[in-house]
This record gives sequence, structure tokens and C-alpha cells, in this order.
Amino acid sequence: MIAQPSWLLWCSLCYFLICVIPQHKGAERKTNFREIEKQILDQILGSKTYDRRIRPSGMNGTDGPAIIHINLLFRSIATISDVKMEYSVQLTFREEWLDERLKYDTKNLNGKIRYLTLVDSSKVWMPDLFFSNEKEGHFHNIIMPNLYVRIFPDGGVLYSIRLSLTLACPMNLKLYPLDRQKCMLSMVSYGWTTDDLVFLWRDGDPVQVNKNLQLPRFTLEKVSTDYCNSKTNTGEYACLKVDLIFKREFSYYLIQIYIPCCMLVIVSWVSFWLDANAVPARVSLGVTTLLTMATQTTGINNSLPPVSYTKAIDVWTGVCLTFVFGALLEFALVNYASRSDAHREKLKKQRRQWEMEHAAALEAQQAEHLDEKPLVRHSKDRERARHYEYELHINGLDGKRHPAAECCKNWISSFQMRSKRIDVISRFIFPLVFAMFNLIYWTTYLFKENEN
Repeated sequence: MIAQPSWLLWCSLCYFLICVIPQHKGAERKTNFREIEKQILDQILGSKTYDRRIRPSGMNGTDGPAIIHINLLFRSIATISDVKMEYSVQLTFREEWLDERLKYDTKNLNGKIRYLTLVDSSKVWMPDLFFSNEKEGHFHNIIMPNLYVRIFPDGGVLYSIRLSLTLACPMNLKLYPLDRQKCMLSMVSYGWTTDDLVFLWRDGDPVQVNKNLQLPRFTLEKVSTDYCNSKTNTGEYACLKVDLIFKREFSYYLIQIYIPCCMLVIVSWVSFWLDANAVPARVSLGVTTLLTMATQTTGINNSLPPVSYTKAIDVWTGVCLTFVFGALLEFALVNYASRSDAHREKLKKQRRQWEMEHAAALEAQQAEHLDEKPLVRHSKDRERARHYEYELHINGLDGKRHPAAECCKNWISSFQMRSKRIDVISRFIFPLVFAMFNLIYWTTYLFKENEN
């Protein structure tokens, strides 16, 4: 009778140690933190405790403006359009602020919940920021909306979203294609004035750029941040801006524009070495190079917006087109001189024939009138003296000309035909003037580029 209760006691103790205590510990290990997150969200976002229509208080719970810290990550820059004066960018936009109404306690959670994450930004108050120079923009919703809201225990809120924007970028193309362009990204508060809302750049590195960022025909030289608060009739509004400095890659334009233009100009000079009588060859060469140069100029202008000022590329193509057209006009002058020379030779031949006939008649008269012989001899002596003076003038023996100039003059005079002289002079004048133009052009615009 006495041993039976002892046996029952031992059985109860064993059951408690084996079954009850392990189940109790397992229950402690299987704490549902997702359920705790739900309870916290229901608590801090309840309609009785939180109203998203009311902005957060200022620093330390004061009635001052809410402080919004902003930072950006440029993921990619797709296009920079000279014609539309715009650029397309994909970026991650982040905002941080403190809302003391969203504080919650995590002391008994052993650091298991660092922050709460939402994918619906409509649950909390959001700053009314917009991009003032935006033309087009869209959110990314594949597979899910690319955004999140993190709420930290101290009431801090982090909002992050991925955006694609097309932004206006007014350009100054006076130095094109040796130019640098400054494109801006401007962010402004739409309804809250600076008395209620202030934007600040995040400390440290407010703007990051993807290291693998590659741009077509441009290089991103510099990224800078600044403040641009705007004042209107309704008040002063907070504003932040990012300045992106793009340098145009000149190698593309050197290969596609400058070198082909130089080659066309040089090809037009080939006509100077062709015979003046090769009319079809010289006309075909001049017209072909002129049309090719005009087509290339039109293609360049079609890729740029119509502006009221002269661009660097306009000066280049205009001068190259002038040289090609000048080579064609040179052939017209050569052709005219060639026909003039032929007509002159014909007149000279007729004159020599007439002089020979006149000399024969004169000799016949001299035979008949021997008493007039001294007079005739005197006339011939005067004609011979005038011819000698002319030879002295042509050969530069009168002592009135510079030796170098005389040497050049004599060399040019060695070509009897005026058409040939024009071609010979053009062979040197055209390349020399074109070389001088290149020297002035590159010196001027490269200096302006560095100065800019």
C-alpha cells in the first residue's frame, strides 16, 4: 500500500522530464518572427496611431521642417541625343527621413528584426519630390515593382526605387565635335515649402556611378552635386541637382568626318596634274568630289539640330567645300586660258605669216629703191633696240627685281601656255592655303576646348 504512490510519483516525474520540458523549449525555439513583424506593423501603422497624410515632425520632435536625405545610383546612361537635346538614364533613387511615429521596440527580439520591409509605399507618408527637367519616365514592375520601404526601430525610413528617365539637356554646340556638355538632373518639392520640407544630400557619397558604365561617343568626366532652391509666388521650395559633365569622344568624328573631308579635298587637287585638254576627266573629277562633299555636309547637318550659331564642324565642312569648289573653278579658268592661248597662237602664226610676206615685199622695194636703204636700216635698228630692251625686262636684267622673285618669275615664265602656269601655281597655292587653314582651325578650337 505504501509503495504504490511512490511508483506513481516516479512515473509522473519521468513523464514531465521527457515530454513536457522538451516541448516547452521547442516552443521557445520556434518563435514566429514574421508574426511579430505583422504585429509591429499593425501597431505602428494602425489608423488610430498613424496618418500618412500628416508629414513627420522636425528634428528631435520639433515643429521644424522634415529633413529628407537623398542619394542616387546611376545604373546606366542609354543615349545622349544631340538632335532632341536629351539623355536617357536608369537610376536607383533613395530617400531617407525620420518619422518618430514609426518607432517600435526590439529589446526582447535578440536582434532578430533589424528593420521592417514594405513593398507598398502608399502605407507611409512620402515626400512630394519630382524631377523638374523630366520629359518621360516609368517605373520597373517586372517581375514585381522594383521598390521597397524599410522602417527602422528608431523611426528611420528608407525608400528605394528603380527608375528610367528621359531628361532634357540643353546643349551648346558651338565647339561640336570638340565640345563638353553639362546635363542636369533636378529634383524639387512640388507642394511642401522649405518651412515644411528640406532636401539634403546624404553625407559621404551622395551620387554613385556604375563602374561598368559605358557611353556611346561620350565619356563621363565629372559628377557634381549642388542645391538649387526655387522661389515662386507661392513660396520657396527645396531643390537638389546633379551636374553630369560629358566629353565627346573625338576619335569617332576624326575617322568619320575629318579624314574623309581631307581626302576629298586632296583628291580634288589631282585635276591640277591632268592635262588641260582632258576636259571629261577633269570635269568628272571636280563634279564628283563636289557632290560627295555636299552629301557628307548634308548628312552631318541632319544629325544635328538646326541652331542659329555656327558650329566648329560647319567651319570645317564649309571650308572643305570651298576648296573643292575652288578646284572646279580653277579648271574653268584653265579651260578659258587654254582656249585663249590657242587663239593667241593662231593670231601669232597669222602675224608671222603676214610679217614674212611684208618682209618679202619690203626687200623687193629695197631692190628697186637703193637710195632708201639707210632709212630702212635705221628703222630696223630701232626695232632691234626695242626688242633687246624687252628681253632685258623679261629676263630681269634691268636690276629692279628681287633675285628670289626673279627666280620664281623666270621658272613660271618657262611655261609658255598660261593654262599650264595656272595649274602649276595651283599645285602649290591650294595645299599651302589648306595647311594654313588647318593650323588656324585646330589651334583655335583646341584652345577654346581647353579653356571651356
